[in-house]
Amino acid sequence: MSLSISPDEKTVAGEHDAPTEALPAGTMNREAATRRSAMFSRAVFVGGVIATLATFFAGAWSRRWIADDGLIVLRTVRNLMAGNGPVFNAGERVETNTSAAWTYVVYAVEWVTRARLEYVSLAVALTLSLLAVGFAMVGTARLWGAPWGVDSTRAVLMLPAGALVYIALPPARDYASSGLENCLVIFWLAVLWWLLIRWSQAQRDRLGLLAAVVFWAGLSWLVRPEMVMIGGLTLALVWLAPMPATRVGPVVLRALLVAVGGLVPLGYQIWRMGYYGLPYPNTAVAKEAGGAKWNQGFTYLWDLAGPYYLWVPLILLVAGTIVLLRLRRPAGRAAEQTGSDAGGSLLRRVDGLRRGLRRPSVVVGLMLTGSLLLLVFELRVGGDFMHGRMLLPQVFCLLLPVSVLPVGLPRPSQWRQWATVLPIVGWLGLVGWALFTANTTANQAGASISTTGIVDERIYYVLNSGHDHPILAEDYLDFPRMRAMVQDIGATPEGGLLINSPSFRMWYVAPPPAQAPGESYGHTVYFLNLGMTSMNVPLDVRVIDQEGLAYPLAAHTDRLTDGRIGHDKNLYADWVVVDTGMVDRHPWLPWYMDEKFVAQARVALSCPDTQALLASSRAPLTFDRFRHNLIQAFGFAKYRIDRVPKYEIQRCHLQDPYPPLR
Repeated sequence: MSLSISPDEKTVAGEHDAPTEALPAGTMNREAATRRSAMFSRAVFVGGVIATLATFFAGAWSRRWIADDGLIVLRTVRNLMAGNGPVFNAGERVETNTSAAWTYVVYAVEWVTRARLEYVSLAVALTLSLLAVGFAMVGTARLWGAPWGVDSTRAVLMLPAGALVYIALPPARDYASSGLENCLVIFWLAVLWWLLIRWSQAQRDRLGLLAAVVFWAGLSWLVRPEMVMIGGLTLALVWLAPMPATRVGPVVLRALLVAVGGLVPLGYQIWRMGYYGLPYPNTAVAKEAGGAKWNQGFTYLWDLAGPYYLWVPLILLVAGTIVLLRLRRPAGRAAEQTGSDAGGSLLRRVDGLRRGLRRPSVVVGLMLTGSLLLLVFELRVGGDFMHGRMLLPQVFCLLLPVSVLPVGLPRPSQWRQWATVLPIVGWLGLVGWALFTANTTANQAGASISTTGIVDERIYYVLNSGHDHPILAEDYLDFPRMRAMVQDIGATPEGGLLINSPSFRMWYVAPPPAQAPGESYGHTVYFLNLGMTSMNVPLDVRVIDQEGLAYPLAAHTDRLTDGRIGHDKNLYADWVVVDTGMVDRHPWLPWYMDEKFVAQARVALSCPDTQALLASSRAPLTFDRFRHNLIQAFGFAKYRIDRVPKYEIQRCHLQDPYPPLR
């Protein structure tokens, strides 16, 4: 039998040599029950995390693939490995990847492992996706308070809740391995959440933790530009909260934190503007990220929320959270001096408000606010053409505070009390919804594109390529027109411009001007699907697109009013014939192209402002060019041309070679 002796009793026993008293049997039984409850609760939480991650991995692995857009990233990494710089085509400085951080993460792993790029991308994406869910659950467990640390004989189980909702969504499993930056975005969100919860609950100031929060939040601009909404809110929260007491003082400490949070993103931003000549990735120009298509945005939202009945788990989670908050006993917090007394000064009141910012509830509010801001942004730009993809970060962020929920097991006498039973019933409802949703095919477009322009991207490429898991670049050779492209390049050693026919059934090769025997003018492929095209040709083959992701001339055209979302720019091939210097006369010119239209495109392309734009990415990168790009980056970003040559001639006040008859 163990004994418990207080300090006072020990002193008395030492002085008077009196025997100690054993603890009451009831107390010992309660302590043993508490230990058993804590062990059980901890085991359930760890088991829940492992089971959730295993289920997520199994679901993602069964749907493993790399999207065409994921292959676009790998083309840039290939150029980095070849020493051409972070470009899509050698000699043309264009940032075709929205997430700069994702490009360099894949590049770093490839540089270390030297494994095949597609497998590197697949492995890194799956790993980050799993880590994201793990960090989310651990961070939320800290938010609610680990139940195994509570002195209670009642078992409190920390069960997967919001995490279960996220992994049940088919798009979440699709984009866990797609080679796109979704994995990095949710990983960044989860780690930020975990850091902020630790920061808000820290009993003493820790400069290392504070610096980690600031540094991680500062990376938001590089992870994906719109993530700066959450990163900016985080930096504002840390800035307004009281600073730790240090020898350097709060002013110097804030200056140091600015350096920690801003060094990497600000340094990259300066480099980006000087190198690429734009203040943000070229994809934001090509897809007009500043434009507004609200109707299409709400259509995109319903395309995800409607078929999966996404409001059902949200209602269950909100209701369960309210009940759990009402059941929780008030935490024993010392009353804070807020300066609200009649004699308190304004400065004291402000100081009290600032101290109140460092609370878990404020962190929860920050994440919820950030998710709503991201949702509004996505609705405004019109969503995306990939089913569910661009709403996954919003859903993940919204579910962070309820990734796990503490559900107490009622004692035998409590099973008739609805308040204690309701959380269990709600959790079972979540499990039922998850089983239903995980086996649901929401977007029925299949191998075609729906009338809304939205498509289940994975199923689309699976059906059109004939591969259950299109991962390698050569898997996409079975996509229509890909093998024919490779064959036509091999059959034209002199070079040329490959243009797909209007019916998308065959390739036309516009030949280059006459050249010396044995010389090659080089090949240029003009096609929408940049990933599969560029990864199946050598790096010396230039690959550009009508949308403008890799082609500044197309990116800076005006948006088509009724175009498909994400594909609402389409530059005529006549411009490309002129830009690449190919023969512009029949019979060498493709039969469906008009010589007059090409001649007008030649004049339109001579516009000085357009030439200045093209020079920002094509001219040799000298110090003067870097400085000029840095100064003109915002002007270049706003510059637009008309894709119809005769209208562009009028806009630029040039002489039309075929003026209209009067």
